[in-house]
Amino acid sequence: MERIQETKSGVLYSLWFIFVTAIFITSLITSNIIACKLVSLWTLVFPASVIVFPVSYIVGDVLTEVYGYSRARLVIWLGFICNLITVVAIWFAQIMPFAHFWTGQAAYEQILGVTPRLLVASFIAYLLGEFANCFVLAKMKILTKGRWLWTRTIGSTVVGQGLDSAVFITIAFLGNVPSQIILSMIVTQWVLKSLYETAATPLTYMVVNFLKEKENSDVYDRQTKFNPLLLFK
Repeated sequence: MERIQETKSGVLYSLWFIFVTAIFITSLITSNIIACKLVSLWTLVFPASVIVFPVSYIVGDVLTEVYGYSRARLVIWLGFICNLITVVAIWFAQIMPFAHFWTGQAAYEQILGVTPRLLVASFIAYLLGEFANCFVLAKMKILTKGRWLWTRTIGSTVVGQGLDSAVFITIAFLGNVPSQIILSMIVTQWVLKSLYETAATPLTYMVVNFLKEKENSDVYDRQTKFNPLLLFK
């Protein structure tokens, strides 16, 4: 696939990389929008975002495995910026005067309106979880010498999703929800997301093998600087 030069440093980004990045960002923004709906399944209650948000971790695994931690780090920050733009746009639309004949303002605020506390919890949990996921996978790839992909995709997700769930739910609900319920919510989301990743392992294998062949890329982060703030290193 054609390669397109995107940076002054001469780094080349293929259309496959751009495509995977688009999937990552779309799954992230979509999950944040649909998170307002609570789903009840048997005795479990969880946000609808559980069906989409784990995709960002799967894609994060693919990015790190094929392109390396540096590329994954760039995509994580792109996702953060795009999500921030979406949140700001939704907020501005909410506070703008609405037409006198429009009756949807209350519904708009109920569905799309998010408290600052939830936003802070979401942003912090996202960054910590995603970077932990990519870091663990990159290190495990070196440790396993590139073998047993399933161990690092699942292992990194257990760490990243666990951190994401714990940080988000704690910041968002501590003080307003009993500690036993908070712990139950953390464990429920953690388990569901980890099972999601496990079930998607065959698909992850297919995508990783396909991209490695198409891109002729299989990065080992032996010399990589893992500082999340070093976007172009």
